[in-house]
Amino acid sequence: MRRGPLLLALVFVLPVSLLPASPAGPVEDAIGCDPLDTARCLLPWPNDYFATTSETDTGKRLNLNPAQMPRNIAGVPIDPTDYNRNDGFSPGSLIVTKVPGLDTPEAFANTDPVTLLDLGRYMDPDAPVVVVDAETGERHPIWVEIDRATDLEGAPPSPADTTLLMRPSVNFREGARYIVTLRNLLDADGDLIPARAAFAALRDGTGDTTRQAHYDQTIFPALGAAGIARDDLYLAWDFTVASERNLTERMLAIRDDAFGQFGDHDLDDGIVQGISPDFVVDEVTEQLPCRPEVEIDVPPVACNEQGELDARIMRRVEGRILVPCYLDLPGCPPGGRFYYALPGQTIPSRTPPNVAVAPFVCNIPAGAADGERYRPSLYGHGLFGDAGQVNSGKLYDLGAFGLAFCATDWSGMATEDVPNAISILADLSRFSTLADRVQQGMLNFLFLGRAMIHPSGFCARSAFQVDGACVFDTSELFYNGGSQGGIIGGALTAVAPDFTRAHLGVPAMNYSTLLRRSVDFDIFAEVMYRTYPDELERPLIISMIQTLWDRAESNGYAHHIVGEPLPDTPTHEVLLTPAFGDHQVTNWATDVMARTLGVSMRMPAVDPGRHPAGNNAYWGIPVIQTYPFGGSAMVVGEIGPLREVDGSTRGTTPPPVENVPNRLGVDPHGPDWSETLDAYLAIASFLSSDGWLPAVCGTAPCYLDGWSGP
Repeated sequence: MRRGPLLLALVFVLPVSLLPASPAGPVEDAIGCDPLDTARCLLPWPNDYFATTSETDTGKRLNLNPAQMPRNIAGVPIDPTDYNRNDGFSPGSLIVTKVPGLDTPEAFANTDPVTLLDLGRYMDPDAPVVVVDAETGERHPIWVEIDRATDLEGAPPSPADTTLLMRPSVNFREGARYIVTLRNLLDADGDLIPARAAFAALRDGTGDTTRQAHYDQTIFPALGAAGIARDDLYLAWDFTVASERNLTERMLAIRDDAFGQFGDHDLDDGIVQGISPDFVVDEVTEQLPCRPEVEIDVPPVACNEQGELDARIMRRVEGRILVPCYLDLPGCPPGGRFYYALPGQTIPSRTPPNVAVAPFVCNIPAGAADGERYRPSLYGHGLFGDAGQVNSGKLYDLGAFGLAFCATDWSGMATEDVPNAISILADLSRFSTLADRVQQGMLNFLFLGRAMIHPSGFCARSAFQVDGACVFDTSELFYNGGSQGGIIGGALTAVAPDFTRAHLGVPAMNYSTLLRRSVDFDIFAEVMYRTYPDELERPLIISMIQTLWDRAESNGYAHHIVGEPLPDTPTHEVLLTPAFGDHQVTNWATDVMARTLGVSMRMPAVDPGRHPAGNNAYWGIPVIQTYPFGGSAMVVGEIGPLREVDGSTRGTTPPPVENVPNRLGVDPHGPDWSETLDAYLAIASFLSSDGWLPAVCGTAPCYLDGWSGP
């Protein structure tokens, strides 16, 4: 990620009055705080204490009020309006509470909960931290950590500001209720940490009458059936996960309404119906002839210098596609959010004739000049980039394997959204302007894809023809995206009507896990940590905004990306290609994605001794046994250990176990394995009709950047 423009955005967008850092502290005299954790009002989180009964799919709706919400340094609470549209919490919820005494590495080691290094231990009979599915009585796979994310000076939080964090290693079930249980917790001296008075009263049957009944009827019996003794408890509480409908209904509603306006009301039948989206071709750049008139031996590089385009490209087409806009500002600019006709409504409306004008860039490979036709694919760009990132050598190379790419901006998280993203961090009440616009951006991608394969779309224009014939094989569409294009691309895949196969490069899901494990967050922390300076409250804030971010990234759609298709949507298959030791997208979050989607992985993934979990590496992810493999798959790129080669640093360290970024050595995020010949073969084979993953990389891990093994 280029950081110069972001630094400028900090200067011009962030109000000067918000720059000095000072302690924020807990909200005083808040209405409705949970007495089970008095460290901050909304702890423990997520928590059905902050929900109310409602006629929703889960029977609940969040019921937050401004007095409970975290405040920025100016004293402004986060507006709970958009949160209160949810009928539950995130399926990838970061669970947060404060346990005085369990706030140092020594206390954590003494308590010895399940960690990333031994994920199977969540089933240990005496596990001190357990999350139980209240309906099935089964334990849910999790891992536990204490917050070690560093501040702007590079220091971890003090014990007073250290929270206990729990994360699912497979996403929670949609609409399910879970019980979080803490027991037999030890401090740094090895002494048992006693329960706080408020929970001890509930445990012992002397709590508040209404809440005591809830515990006696729905929590303690479920824990007893799961073999967890009531007398051992330090703390227990329950939370409900948002329903499938609540997580996806906004995106599906705008998709169905927009495509319906163009005459296609049956999106899972694989048939392109109705009219093409409207578009304008603004510029066509042709490759200059690369054949000298005289018969002399001219090196290819000299020939390439004659034209503006790379020699692998015959033509570049740039233009704009018109998409119905569902935000509340004319033209769908940054800063807009979904327009809801009535308070409390969960389905956005469109105010005709509001239209988004989405730029697109298409590159037609050189072989089209000789009559070759190409499989059309969308391309999703990286963090706060733009459609121009489709102008990439790795995509040009895939032209030799029969693929041609078009891209548009990830509206909401594109270059033009940077000022809005920075300003959001000064007032998180505006976070829905990011999440909502990303969903509009997803719709823009779907419309671009439809124009690429509609007979009256791109193929009807001379810009996409050679000798009157279309350069695209419009029988099928595909998707290829990397980094942010892999994170949001998974959500796009889950709702896509026109493509069923996607390659997600260096991907993951769940920004509440990704943010503070990414070097890319450094520049955003410069704002957020100053405007929300309460260290103890930060994990809570990050977990809270995930309930809105779910609508605009893979985490909220994970159960439907592969299998269990959403309504009026075909089934999909995906290829994941993470890079081991990635500095920007942590491997731990990619593994959660792989487990939740149910993909199988190629082995060996990394060299012996490289993975910090040793024999427990890639727990819960099935291994591919035979090739070619026809299902969803994951292939890991291995850059090798940190080392010196001819005076330069090569390789990288494994992903840190604590919630901090990997920073040492070469970032394998890019160039990554997807830019190797083996990867081109794998991606092109997968992005084809009835695609598959071939046997690649021989019997070794899939190496990159010159590494050939120990």
